[in-house]
Formats: sequence, structure tokens, C-alpha cells
Amino acid sequence: MKKSSYQGEYVTSNRILYTPSEFARENLLYLQEIGQVHARRPHISTHPDLASYLFMMVLSGSGTLSYLGEEYRLSGGDCALVNCKNEYYHKSSEDLWTIRWIHFYGPTASGIYQKYMERGGQIRFHPAGMDGFTDCWEQIASLASSDDHIRDMKINEQLASLFCLVMAESWHPESLKGGRGRQSLLEIREYLRDHLAEKITLDLLSERFFMNKYYLTRLFRREYGMTINDYLLQMRISHAKELLRFSQISVEEVGESCGITPLYYFSRIFKQVEGISPRDYRKKWQ
Repeated sequence: MKKSSYQGEYVTSNRILYTPSEFARENLLYLQEIGQVHARRPHISTHPDLASYLFMMVLSGSGTLSYLGEEYRLSGGDCALVNCKNEYYHKSSEDLWTIRWIHFYGPTASGIYQKYMERGGQIRFHPAGMDGFTDCWEQIASLASSDDHIRDMKINEQLASLFCLVMAESWHPESLKGGRGRQSLLEIREYLRDHLAEKITLDLLSERFFMNKYYLTRLFRREYGMTINDYLLQMRISHAKELLRFSQISVEEVGESCGITPLYYFSRIFKQVEGISPRDYRKKWQ
């Protein structure tokens, strides 16, 4: 790990750049970076395409988070959670802010984030209290700079606790029902599940659900953290695995039932996702 302090024209910051073990990268939620920054002048922080999730909380002052083309005003007591694979930046206002952040990732992070969005999670939210979030941040920072021989396990535990706090504070079921955009997404997901064997295109969805295809693409990715094609592929592969394990139909028929044809293409895609051919997958579960 590398711990650094910086005092410049625009910010004063303290951060820990953390290097997790190979075991942590393959099995746990793991820390990439944690820190605190105080803005000395208004400025913009931009970030490249990162395989990371960012949790940030505003201790004081105010600023703006721009995420997937939308702007969110943040002030003291506000928090935000974003997928760093998507375009974003944040900037302090004249009311210079102090923020804390955690960059993290892991093999389960995307699935948890997707569930968070499905439950009505918000990009920006204002928790009833900050004590739990502050405690998680301080525990992770302390562990990251320690010599604890099981610190990766303990960091994983704290990151899981952070996700629990986020889930609890950002549960907005009413937002899933209110607003045509989100209701349409629920209808689209149901349509995708019911028509896996059919050819589904963005133009078809746009026409069927009366939504501009570019707006639909942006909205879907913002809500679920993935493209429509990636989501559809995920469902098709899951359905294929179910058929391979619990039915006697041929591998070719499995591919047809999932909308992935011809057979050679289905076999190639399945192996890309699962690391094993459909036939070998079936043998493994027989």
C-alpha cells in the first residue's frame, strides 16, 4: 500500500493506495483506494474508465457529481455510489467541500450494485445518519494502513457492511412504481425474460415501449449498471444452464430456446461466459 498526503493549490488530501492480495482479487470485495480531500479552490476532478465502484460522502460544503450525463447536487450529509466504468466527474462549488471516498471492486461487486439499483437505489442519497458510514470508512482506513495478517478479510467484511448500509438507506420502492421511465424498464425486463428465444433488437424495444432508443440505452445502463445486450446475454446463459442441468433436450435445442444460434455460436458464447463448453457443463452436473 502507499499512503500519501498532498497540499496543493486546489486541494489538501490524504489517501491510501491499496494493493490487495491475489486471493482478495479473486474472492473478496477489495479496496483499491481510500481517502479524504478538502477543496481549497473550486475545481473539477475527472476520472478515466475504471473497473471500480466509488462511494463518496460529503462532510461539509457542497459540489456537483456528473454521472452518465446527469448532474447531482451534493452537500453536507449526502452520499453517492457510482459505477466507475461509466462516465463521471465531480467538482466543488464556491462552498468548498470536504469529502471522503472509497474505491473498491471484487467478483461480487457488480451483482450487488445491480441489486442495489433494482431495489430503487439512488446515485445520490441522504442517509438518516452518517455514523455507520463514518465508522466503515475509518475502519477500512485503519485496516489498510495496518499490518494485520487477515486485513483483506476484514476489509471485505467492512465493505459488505458498507453495502448493507447503502441498501438500507437507499431503499425507495415508491420510485420503482412512480415515473414512466422506471416502470418501462421493469416492463422491458419482463419482456426480455419472456422472449429469450426470439431475436430482440434495440429498435424493437424502442418501438414496442415508445421510448427513444438512445434514451432507453442510457436509462437502462444508469439503472442496472450494464447494457441491454449484456443483461439479455446474462439471462440467456442463466436459462441455458438451467436447461442443461434439468432437461434432456439437446445442446442445440438449448441454444435455440435461449435465442443463441447456430450451435457453434452458442457453444462459443457459453464457453466465453462460463469457461466451459455446454456439453462439458452438462456432464459436470450429471
